[in-house]
Amino acid sequence: MYRPRETRRAVLSGEIVSDLRNYTVDAQHIGHAFAALHGLGVTDLQALIAVMHAERRGEPITPGRLGEQLNLSSGSVTALVDRLERTGHIRRDRDTADRRKVFLRYADEGARVAVEFFRPLGARTDVVMERFTDDELEVVHRFMRMMVDSMRDHRDAVRAARNPAE
Repeated sequence: MYRPRETRRAVLSGEIVSDLRNYTVDAQHIGHAFAALHGLGVTDLQALIAVMHAERRGEPITPGRLGEQLNLSSGSVTALVDRLERTGHIRRDRDTADRRKVFLRYADEGARVAVEFFRPLGARTDVVMERFTDDELEVVHRFMRMMVDSMRDHRDAVRAARNPAE
């Protein structure tokens, strides 16, 4: 969908949107390559990313929360978690305070293969970030955070429109 860009801001905005689209497509290709290499499906990869992000925040994810994030039924989440556990990508840990609660964490083998695959991309990312000052990175981070929030709001609206009973 082409829109004429008449101002510097409009041109720059269009270029940024195009860059984000290209980044998204390339990131998907890389993720799909990792998934194919390890016999994973797209949903498996999304689950692993959710587990990784939760662990990075210091708030391990429960199967129920994973299902909410991925928009899956409890039965589908159970099958997904069972499959990822069997293949050594994640493990289930019981909460020490409430043994009924289960947290999902990256298993050692899953973490090892992910690090091995994504380490070169991490090194390339580091090289790019070195080219920016801390203040510039703050602006980029704020922009990306707002774009992620906007995308999630849109995702949730699309889900609600598709599943009005939820």
